[in-house]
Amino acid sequence: MAKGFWIVRVDVSDAEAYKAYAAANGAAFARFGGRFLVRGGAFEAVAGQARARNVIVEFPSYDDALACWNSDLYQSARALQKGGAEADILVIEGYDGPQPVVSEPSPMPGTASE
Repeated sequence: MAKGFWIVRVDVSDAEAYKAYAAANGAAFARFGGRFLVRGGAFEAVAGQARARNVIVEFPSYDDALACWNSDLYQSARALQKGGAEADILVIEGYDGPQPVVSEPSPMPGTASE
């Protein structure tokens, strides 16, 4: 079964409200098996628009990820932000199918091969 993920991009406008939200959201994540893979950290926007903060939360399944979002426990934590952040949030199913086959690269034209 494929895992579920939250992909979150955030601009925080009220640090105190966001801090209260961050302190409260862990209970919901724990109840639904969520764990942080990315929580802030250095990044470089190599294409498209960026937000100041990025978060990825992994869940055992897509259903768990959605259930967490829809839970009263998470929505109560989210209410603590009270407009203190603007976010783009995706709840998305992971991929557990075959991966591309990796082959040796061909020599560049005009270079000597050994």
